[in-house]
Amino acid sequence: MSVPQTTNANDITSVVAALASRQANRPKSKPMSGPKRAAILMLALGEQYGGKVWSLLDDNEVRELSMHMSTLGTVEADIVEDLLLEFVSRMSASGALMGTFDATERLLQQYLPPERVVGIMDEIRGPAGRNMWEKLSNVQEEVLANYLKNEYPQTIAVVLSKLKPEHAARVLAILPEDMALDVIGRMLKMEAVQKEVIERVEQTLRTEFMSNLSQTRRRDAHEVMAEIFNNFDRQTETRFITSLEEDNRESAERIKALMFTFDDLVKLDSASAQTLMRHVDKDKLGVALKSANEDVRGFFLGNMSSRAGKMLLDDMAALGPVRLRDVDEAQALLVNLAKDLAAKGEIMLTKNRADDELVY
Repeated sequence: MSVPQTTNANDITSVVAALASRQANRPKSKPMSGPKRAAILMLALGEQYGGKVWSLLDDNEVRELSMHMSTLGTVEADIVEDLLLEFVSRMSASGALMGTFDATERLLQQYLPPERVVGIMDEIRGPAGRNMWEKLSNVQEEVLANYLKNEYPQTIAVVLSKLKPEHAARVLAILPEDMALDVIGRMLKMEAVQKEVIERVEQTLRTEFMSNLSQTRRRDAHEVMAEIFNNFDRQTETRFITSLEEDNRESAERIKALMFTFDDLVKLDSASAQTLMRHVDKDKLGVALKSANEDVRGFFLGNMSSRAGKMLLDDMAALGPVRLRDVDEAQALLVNLAKDLAAKGEIMLTKNRADDELVY
């Protein structure tokens, strides 16, 4: 379906009528959250029609909308059409939309000053967390200690007082001993810190540390490759891993160790598993579990009520044969959703049985 390049009222009416006719012949789309609906709509509007909307949003709104846009992945054409029909709009024949970091950044650059775009994308791509202090808690302690050792002890005391105790302890242990003892003494004597002081320290960290960190930090090549492998379908992943094992077994093993796969979801704690399932479409969960092993299937069913578990099994049985590609896509959707929730601090992901959290 192409968008007529005209503002003729009859053309608009025809487009809306065509969309409504198609909608009547298919099941109603599943409910979506407001931010997700807004993200799909803005991607559909694109550069030509979305500019005025972006200019009316404040930084927090742009930041939230950008976060949702960059993690949408593939949005089915039917969903886009239903959403646009609701807003009595028109869309192009491209059908599905793909929301990525790069697409989001390119779109923002059309309407916002470069410094705003850099700040927004740095927050999205940077260490996970909903505010500066949560993000700082996800910065490697060696990196943070190396930065703080050049600051005044009082500033270090303020920063460490805002971190989680376990992270502050690791940073203190790395600082020079005399400096660490000075900081400990100041933290013991510290009274309520004025809001203005906190804001000033936070702004300094954002401009002098976090922005430089996002620009200069070079990710390990095996980490990057593990994320790429996570997005392969299983046949492609197996083919490349097998070839790589023959050529460079050490690299292959490192990549496999870094990959977070659908089977790794069984390592979620119960609260995280239930949070994940509250956010996922039950139809997608059923498809994802079609080829899952008994451990994975049992894990998800074990975190449901017996009634909900029976309904899921009935729905899976009613699905009949499912294409392997559809199963792969559904499993990738769950993995990406889990990573998104972990980045927001709503669940904890672990790659192994230890207590280390994987931050994406």
